[in-house]
Amino acid sequence: MTSSSRYSQHLSEQAQHPSSTQQAQHSSQSSNSETDAESSGLELYTRDDLAALLHRLTKPLLPLYSEGKARLRIGHTGASYPADLAEMEGFSRVLWGLVPLLAGGGDSELWETVLDGIRHGTNPVHPEYWGDVNDYDQRLVEMAAFGLALALIPERIWTPLSADEQGNLHRWLNQINHHPCYDCNWLFFNVLVNVGFRRAGLDYDAEQLEKNVQRMDAFYLEDGWYSDGVNGHSDYYVPFAIHYYGLVYARLMEQDDPERSHIFKQRAAKFATEFLAWFAPDGSALPYGRSLSYRFAQSAFWSALAYAGVDVLPAGVLKGLVLRHVRWWLEQPILDGRGILTIGYAYPNLVMAENYNSPGSPYWALKAFLPLALSQDHPFWSEGELPLPDMDIYHVQQPAHLVIVREQNSGHVAAFNSGHKYTNEHTHTSAKYEKFVYSTGFGFSVPRSEWGLGQGAFDSMLALSEHEDNLYRVRRRNVDTQITDNILHAIWKPWHDVEVRTWLIAGLPWHLRIHRIETTRMLDIAEGGYALGQEKQWQAHTKPMGTAVMTAYGSSGIVGLRGYEQAELIWPNANTNLLHPRTVLPTLKATLQHGVHWLIAAVYGNPATGDAIPAEAHLHELLSQSPADMLHVNIADEQIIVTTHTGKEVTIKLND
Repeated sequence: MTSSSRYSQHLSEQAQHPSSTQQAQHSSQSSNSETDAESSGLELYTRDDLAALLHRLTKPLLPLYSEGKARLRIGHTGASYPADLAEMEGFSRVLWGLVPLLAGGGDSELWETVLDGIRHGTNPVHPEYWGDVNDYDQRLVEMAAFGLALALIPERIWTPLSADEQGNLHRWLNQINHHPCYDCNWLFFNVLVNVGFRRAGLDYDAEQLEKNVQRMDAFYLEDGWYSDGVNGHSDYYVPFAIHYYGLVYARLMEQDDPERSHIFKQRAAKFATEFLAWFAPDGSALPYGRSLSYRFAQSAFWSALAYAGVDVLPAGVLKGLVLRHVRWWLEQPILDGRGILTIGYAYPNLVMAENYNSPGSPYWALKAFLPLALSQDHPFWSEGELPLPDMDIYHVQQPAHLVIVREQNSGHVAAFNSGHKYTNEHTHTSAKYEKFVYSTGFGFSVPRSEWGLGQGAFDSMLALSEHEDNLYRVRRRNVDTQITDNILHAIWKPWHDVEVRTWLIAGLPWHLRIHRIETTRMLDIAEGGYALGQEKQWQAHTKPMGTAVMTAYGSSGIVGLRGYEQAELIWPNANTNLLHPRTVLPTLKATLQHGVHWLIAAVYGNPATGDAIPAEAHLHELLSQSPADMLHVNIADEQIIVTTHTGKEVTIKLND
């Protein structure tokens, strides 16, 4: 019995988006899909709709190609590599959408432009030659899309070229076999190029191919999880990079390398049941980690799972995951006036960008369009769209250091984070990997600058400053971490002589934070709750040890149960939060003398929206609740006893 038939019948009859009848009606009306999509705005239910959306996203790029067509000049913001390389990156990333479209029998008005760009970009004597690559070069990243094209559509990318042009393309791409890639997901770029060579009948480096495929085993953890390199993070580079490329490999090499293809599919099937928890019913996904400007790529794993034919979830569930997710993104202001994808998350935002985000970088989002390579009669397209399967409220993900909590009524999904022993040098690493909680409803914030609480935007964090210094430190790496059910524990040291032991009692809408701070320095500390989006209307209520605020985007509050001295609202700098340009942040503050201190805070968040802002009396009631009781926590003078979500009893002794 397949997973589709195992899936409960009542889900099939539940809200399919749209119903089978509506889909059939839409399909019959989609002969001019591009026009339909442009006029309807957010209509996205069928294969024709997705193809029309791809046309809509790529058509504005046509006048932005350079004279020789080998570069895509989208904008003028800089990245860590030169502008001409960034323009080559933009050229390449569009292929992640165009190649599946052509592989599925479609066409694009950009394709002849792309072929001219390939002719000139790989020609060493042409002014727009893409250049000889160096070790760890960004161009090695961009070669992967060409490997996919050679594997899927050799008749469209290889056959139209002359013998000299074919030689130039092969020589330029083959440089990847003579220069090292970073020891992480980058190794798959070499794999895809060599698979493309092999599938197109060209000379390839079998030794490099095998070595890099085998190296992926060193990054594998358990339950389908990888880390992005040894001691790397487990973030979106697991689904939209490592698993994505592994599934493409499994589909393309299933006959030639059945054992490895089976392993990649098996691991992806395990991961699918884990990754489901990252998605909310409305299609949004957890904002967490780096490279979030790739937006739609958050759902690319589901696209690759369908493409590789992994039978772990019904096709209708995969279809719903991809299409709801893309529809959610289309409701956000992520395009500029020209229709170009911007750098940012839910709105254009350079503050949160990576050092490697060029104007063309966001087009890696097109990796989600891989189902266009599937035929119209493939189950992904022929079956009705299904909602998310039923899931537990708590989902412990040890390899990722996360506990996912789902609020059944609002659809809010939050990831509580024990933290990591290792760090990296990427932009805003503390904000992207070390906050206490990440949320589909509140996102997270990155610092605008280094001075004070407004510029620091320390939501879902404990920030510490030497007394009256006003320069705050937060968690960057941890001495130790562990997870027991919905209790997360970490030991971290913001200074060599300051030790913080943190316990998180995960839950929604309330969660608890407990800190033991041992310091030889006099410190000012600030405990930030959820950053709440706000524009014109807001309502707040503050008492000495608690503050809560409501806006059209929901409500956020924080209550000090022990050790804090005051509560106040902080107004972070604009453009620090990923979901909303302007936010308000409930915060607890205290000044700590030398010695040992215990702090206990209860944090509330409900992202439910509405037109009217509730009365202040509602906030007063919120601050009068007993979150410790709701979370089965008994706080006494000498100890805290927590009953976990599975019934285990854990004691935290306050005299340690």
